[in-house]
Amino acid sequence: MQKRKLGNSGLEVSALGLGCMGMTGVYGATPDRSEMIKLLRDAHDRGITHFDTAEAYGPFANESLLGEGLQQIRDQVTIATKFGFDIDMETGARNGGTNSRPDHIKAVADAALKRLKTDRIDLFYQHRVDQNVPIEDVAGAVKDLVAEGKVKHFGLSEAGVNTIRRAHAVRPLAAVQSEYSLFWRGPEQELLPALEELGIGFVPFSPLGAGFLTGKIDETTTFLEGDFRNMVPRFSPEARKGNLELVSVIKTIAERKEATPAQVALAWLLAQKLWIMPIPGTTKLHRLEENIGAVELDLTTDDLSEIDREASKIEVQGERLPEAVLKMTGH
Repeated sequence: MQKRKLGNSGLEVSALGLGCMGMTGVYGATPDRSEMIKLLRDAHDRGITHFDTAEAYGPFANESLLGEGLQQIRDQVTIATKFGFDIDMETGARNGGTNSRPDHIKAVADAALKRLKTDRIDLFYQHRVDQNVPIEDVAGAVKDLVAEGKVKHFGLSEAGVNTIRRAHAVRPLAAVQSEYSLFWRGPEQELLPALEELGIGFVPFSPLGAGFLTGKIDETTTFLEGDFRNMVPRFSPEARKGNLELVSVIKTIAERKEATPAQVALAWLLAQKLWIMPIPGTTKLHRLEENIGAVELDLTTDDLSEIDREASKIEVQGERLPEAVLKMTGH
């Protein structure tokens, strides 16, 4: 597995990380815990060294899963987790909003360390910007945690450029996480140029468009009860039918390269910048191995130009998130 460095931070990671959110639900039925622990170790055996979780996934269940699954190889991997939602520390009950008060951030860090069975968090993200707490105070709290040795690197998720600049001035950011793929190219407008200027790495989540870019989903696909895609405008049957044009572009390249659409979509992301590390998630070993194959897929300049040219002719249908969730992003 190739390695990459996230910006100027010195944080070295595998070219692909593993997004672990789906290992404790969100796509309907909750996977078997023992199978997911095995998958975490299989991922490491195949070269993945960076694992992404959050207190909100569960809540708490995902961090506990990683704590158990990665304990024996802790010094060979990096773990990212997140703070920032208003979640009851005892019960896990969600209060519906954000909470990035410095005292809460520090309490979340201590709780996460216990669940992750570790003495440090390699990358600690603010999950969503808290409009009630100045970002300078948030960065200051993380700076304190870095000084105490509990956190190694600071990150932001779904933050706007102004927020990123203000946070970075207090405590340099190693990475920013946001959605980015051929299905959602919003970061190209302002975010990526700013990150390049500041020397901050970029970690795209949903790099396969929540599965759409794999070519396995069409307008007739039925998602399980509890699958978050049932609430996403982009995944309405009408939107899916229109958006298959984009998948067709990717399939054309995939057939020529003797690869899968998922591999082309991930290779396209990896080709954008050397400081980009996508974190596709999966609960299946064969999908994990398919995704890893993207790292070795070489897209030529002509391939990349063709993808950009053909994709630019297609207007993706539907918002990428429900309206209530979009309001919580920093964009």
